Amino acid sequence: MSRAEAAEPAEAPEPSNRIKFSSPRQIPIVGVVTEDEEVQGAFKSMDLNRVIKLFEETGKDDLEERQLKSVKKLVQCYQNGFPLRDLAQIFKILNLCAEKIKTQPHFIEPAYNIIKLCGLPFLKKKASDEITYAEDTANSIGLLGDLMKIQNSELRIQICKCIIDFYHAEPPKKHITGYQQASSSYKIKMAEVGELAKTMIQSLELLENQLVEKLWVLKALQHLSTSEVNCTLMVKAQAASGICAHLNDPDPSGQLLFRSSEILWNLLEKSSKEEIIQQLSNLKCLLALKEVFKNLFIRGVSHYDRQLRNDILVITTIISQNPGAPMVESGFTRDLILFATFNEVKSQNPLVKGLKLSNSYEDFELKKLLFNIIVILCKDLSTIQLLIDGKVILALFTYVKRPEKHKILEWSAAQYEELQLHAIATLSSVAPFLIDEYLFYKGNDQVLEFLAWCDNEDSFFSHGNSFHGAGGRGNKFAQMRYSLRLLRAMVYLENDTINKDLCENGAIQQLIGIFKNTISKYNDKEEAILLEIQSDILLILSGLCEYHIPGKEIFGTEGVDIILHVMKTDPKKLQSGLGYNVLLYSTLDSIWCCILGCYPSEDYFLEKEGIFLLLDLLALNQKKFCNLILGIMVEFCDNPKTAAHVNAWRGKKDQTAASLLIKLWRKEEKELGVKRDKYGKIVDTKKPLFTSFQEEQKIIPLPANCPTIAVMDVAENIRAKIYAVLGKLDFENLPGLSAEDFVTLCIIHRYLDFKIGEIWNEIYEEIKLEKLRPVTTDKKILESITAASENIGKMVVSLQSEMIESQARQDVQNEQKVYTKIQATHKQRELANKSWENFLARTSNAKTLKVPSGGVVTVESTPARLVGGPLADTDIALKKLPIRGGALQKVKAVKTVDEPKKSDPA
Repeated sequence: MSRAEAAEPAEAPEPSNRIKFSSPRQIPIVGVVTEDEEVQGAFKSMDLNRVIKLFEETGKDDLEERQLKSVKKLVQCYQNGFPLRDLAQIFKILNLCAEKIKTQPHFIEPAYNIIKLCGLPFLKKKASDEITYAEDTANSIGLLGDLMKIQNSELRIQICKCIIDFYHAEPPKKHITGYQQASSSYKIKMAEVGELAKTMIQSLELLENQLVEKLWVLKALQHLSTSEVNCTLMVKAQAASGICAHLNDPDPSGQLLFRSSEILWNLLEKSSKEEIIQQLSNLKCLLALKEVFKNLFIRGVSHYDRQLRNDILVITTIISQNPGAPMVESGFTRDLILFATFNEVKSQNPLVKGLKLSNSYEDFELKKLLFNIIVILCKDLSTIQLLIDGKVILALFTYVKRPEKHKILEWSAAQYEELQLHAIATLSSVAPFLIDEYLFYKGNDQVLEFLAWCDNEDSFFSHGNSFHGAGGRGNKFAQMRYSLRLLRAMVYLENDTINKDLCENGAIQQLIGIFKNTISKYNDKEEAILLEIQSDILLILSGLCEYHIPGKEIFGTEGVDIILHVMKTDPKKLQSGLGYNVLLYSTLDSIWCCILGCYPSEDYFLEKEGIFLLLDLLALNQKKFCNLILGIMVEFCDNPKTAAHVNAWRGKKDQTAASLLIKLWRKEEKELGVKRDKYGKIVDTKKPLFTSFQEEQKIIPLPANCPTIAVMDVAENIRAKIYAVLGKLDFENLPGLSAEDFVTLCIIHRYLDFKIGEIWNEIYEEIKLEKLRPVTTDKKILESITAASENIGKMVVSLQSEMIESQARQDVQNEQKVYTKIQATHKQRELANKSWENFLARTSNAKTLKVPSGGVVTVESTPARLVGGPLADTDIALKKLPIRGGALQKVKAVKTVDEPKKSDPA
């Protein structure tokens, strides 16, 4: 919030040498001191102890004159500033002067002159002087606040000027040889250490009727309040309540209100906000704020007045956040409601008669601030009747309308759009407290009609400049978003009248249609706002359908389709941070509320492979979704058609649904710190399900209506839901499980038995802690129940051991088969090597190559039906080989032809 510093009113008359608000000029202390200047005594040392001793003397006739003369000499000697080393003695002299003022008024002038010199920068001879004399300096500066008790106007004003000079110091007139100016922030720091701000606040109580002096003190406090340390000191002195209570005091110049509001702002920004609110939350302060705001609202015409009016309203808004603030008792709430609605609702109240807001920036900000404070005020139930009397709902609904063409508006197009969005956002907070008013003015009809305009294709250019208009430039998405937020707030009330009215007005079909249109309008630029719109639509639909079967039937297949569309979203987008996580949560909630319990919708969801999509999401292994998805799975398994779909699902590496659920169980137990051995077996048969948290917590006797740790464990993790799903799928016929899965399944199968035993054990332990003695029969029953639970644990461990041993034997057999296969492979290689060696011997060994000649053999051609014809050696023939064959057919014997006889020589 901008503050009206630029428009500061004219101050009360001051001396001509008044200090102006300007940044201090940093002029380096560089110069040459001539011998003449030294002779003239630009800086001469003085025996200050002698002056102090003179002031302590009594009884002499000319003592007062000598004392005045010594102080005059002191002022002349230190006319260029006080050295830090002399500061303690100088202020002791100042204090001695102040003590004499009451009986000897002549000492006012020397005290005034010393204080005036304090406005000059302090001087240091060594760089270490600032540290060496820090305590003396802080005590000296702190004394200035105590001097405000002296009842002299000029002296008080000079003290204030001196403090202001700390922040706007001027360089010394002459350079003093051997001395340097202390750092510009040194005085400010020492004022903090000396707690000057605290004593200055306390001095305000002495100035009830001295307006000029009070204004100077406020001006000094305005400078002091720029420091966090000073603000903390001022708060301890009850500065906020003391200043605020006098905001409306008479002041023709206007300085009192301006400076007081500026100090309050600084206190709120630089100290404990909670402490300030507590100090301002009283009837006196609120009455002062109310009168000031009302006067500025009605009579303020200048730019400065409007800015100051808005500042006062912001301070009031901060106070109204405290439920204990008497806003209603002071009448401030009634006036604020009137000022917030008089433009939209005609009022006969004389306060606003003839009053009209302009489209100036300050009035525009005022309107938004009034909307904002209504949101805060409505949280106080005592305000509800005032909101009804002020017709706040009617006033806000005047903005929930499509803009009318050619209508003259009080605001510019951009201003009206921002106010429209702000009004709808305000309705979202106020309307749930004013249900009867909302229904009386047909709020549902107006919102649905406005949503229809937001969804149509009419040409409309939105500016999207404001906080509420983010993401809505050039479209109606911002209006749609806030209208849906309003509907969501009303639906979440679970008011039968409101929800039934929405259903009868076609809200479900309209919202499904809007959702489909947002899919077609999707683009990267407005992605975040579209995701929020889609999430809100699904949440509203969930609220309308959850306990309303006709609503679920209306939701129907069109509604299921939009849910399936969201479930098919790329899982990588869930990590984008744009709102896909929220959309998925809303989608899962819609499955629970809009589909489950309506058999046609359930069947359609199954038919469209919705269970597959659910299991795909579950396989992502994101803990934040697992609990909700498993809850939906439990409910869906009541449908007899679901089991087949679950068993048919396959994930990565051909993982089955049962294997996935068991894997999730193991992961959950690992996170919970459940004790299991390296094979997944039960370690403690007495406490087979105990988590690390349960181990740490001691059993404490609780009332019967309070759930114990064992009972709370059922709701706080997913094990119970996994047990329920696997139970409905039949533990005995689960496909695709490994030996490790079966070991875990043994525990899951007995989950309910273990949990019952755990609860009975808690009961038994509580009885012991309460030192109750059950009757013999009950004791035996308790002991038998505990023993039975432990026996079940032992039985499960035995079964797990058998499975592990069986798996070990199977592993050995499998290993043996592998070894046999390896041996066969090696033997085949040996035979192949031997065959190769024989081949080489026939081709390279000379003895083997000597083949005796024999008879000539003639071989008839092999029948074509056996070799495949002339193309038998080609790839084509290989493709035609029959799948089924048989033994080769018998062929004709080989016919041997005798060799021709050698002819006799001719």
